[in-house]
Amino acid sequence: MTTTEPEHETLITPEMLERKGVWGSARVSPPVSESDIRKWAIAVYWPETPPRIYWDVDYAATTRWGTIIAPADFNPFAWPIVEARVEQAERQRADADVDKPRANKGRRGMNGGQVDTYGVAMRPGDVITSRSRLRDWDERETRLGLTLFSFSETEWRNHNDALVKVRVATAIRY
Repeated sequence: MTTTEPEHETLITPEMLERKGVWGSARVSPPVSESDIRKWAIAVYWPETPPRIYWDVDYAATTRWGTIIAPADFNPFAWPIVEARVEQAERQRADADVDKPRANKGRRGMNGGQVDTYGVAMRPGDVITSRSRLRDWDERETRLGLTLFSFSETEWRNHNDALVKVRVATAIRY
């Protein structure tokens, strides 16, 4: 007599299994400009004056960078053109399919936060390439029931292939 064990309940989808660790298509920024850096710094530090390294070319030339640099939180993708918005919408739809809940399980969710790790500073003329992947997950029972913690990783590199930033974002479904 053969018995089959009931299937283990899980929030992990077949799409997640296929996409785990696989980098998605790259997105490339326009060249970073001094003007973009200055505007960003003014907005971030307003109403205070931003540090001179972000706007004063003569001062910046005397620093270890030799040029103005962007604040760590500068986003070279903040001014998207139409094509970039279309690509981003397509990427978001694809990502939503990967993390789509099964039946009625895992329909509730929340943002679990993010951690940014910074590498080299962005400079005028840098072209940044961004790519993302579903890095990993952790599924376990919590007081909310079966809970899935998904970790997405986004990596930014400059045109010299130097690491600019890594962001690991956590999504929680239960």
